[in-house]
Amino acid sequence: MKRILYILITAVTIGTGLFSCEPLEDRDSLPAINYTEATLNHTEVLTDNTLTLTNNDKDVISYWSVVDNATKVELGHYNGNNAQAIIPFKGSYSVTYTAYTRGGIIATAPKTITVLKTDLSSITKDPRWGMLTNGAAGKTWVIKMANPIGFAGPAYLNTTVGDTGGDAWTYFPGSINEILWSGIEVKDWGEITFDLNEGYNVTVKQTSLTTGSTAQTTTKGTFTYTLSSDFKKDFLDFNGGTKMLYQNAYYTQQAPGFSFSRVRLVEITATSLKYAMLRDDGAQVIVSLIPKA
Repeated sequence: MKRILYILITAVTIGTGLFSCEPLEDRDSLPAINYTEATLNHTEVLTDNTLTLTNNDKDVISYWSVVDNATKVELGHYNGNNAQAIIPFKGSYSVTYTAYTRGGIIATAPKTITVLKTDLSSITKDPRWGMLTNGAAGKTWVIKMANPIGFAGPAYLNTTVGDTGGDAWTYFPGSINEILWSGIEVKDWGEITFDLNEGYNVTVKQTSLTTGSTAQTTTKGTFTYTLSSDFKKDFLDFNGGTKMLYQNAYYTQQAPGFSFSRVRLVEITATSLKYAMLRDDGAQVIVSLIPKA
């Protein structure tokens, strides 16, 4: 399976705009590049499963890209003078450093690093990893059909903060019988399995949205779990064509920009996983999953 590296991503955008009624000669061109690949001062040091990235040229904006050599997939990128990237899975990786200077961009040749052993402890210190995946053994989730969805306002954050009124209102029905008006179909919607067996692996068995159909499509790929310290911005991103498990209610009423390829978690425990589906009216549909029996 593909391996996905979770590291903090910071976007840097540099742009200028010139407007004039007449064409003007640009006399403020950037100075010539005064660096070469050989004179750039940066290091990439691998210690066990930790890759330390350092830029010692303080007038240079640094950018690193890490690629899995087995899959040719970029695992992550980072820009900053100092960073540590965790690579929990053994294998061969390429690290490419790019320097943004006042005179232009210098891309260096990729550097190959080899992680010799898998060490899940490097990422699983936070209990949310175990709750979601059960480590290398894996964990399978299904939609909780006894009480599959709830509703929340656009400002609702998670079950820990709870209903604070205003735009953070919530409505969690006691059973599916209270929300049959939503149009949700009562059937087996499939399952989703997360595991950390030599990669951030995910397998999704998704049941067809067609009414009465039990046909299922199976997709396999990888996922990225972005954890926030206060659980207000915990996201699951799905790669390789996979998507989060879903059901039919409000499926055709998704907000522009929302995708089941990227969902925000509002609850994760050993027995409950809830995520938010953004609706086109600004409200959130909270989808509930439980571990497969």
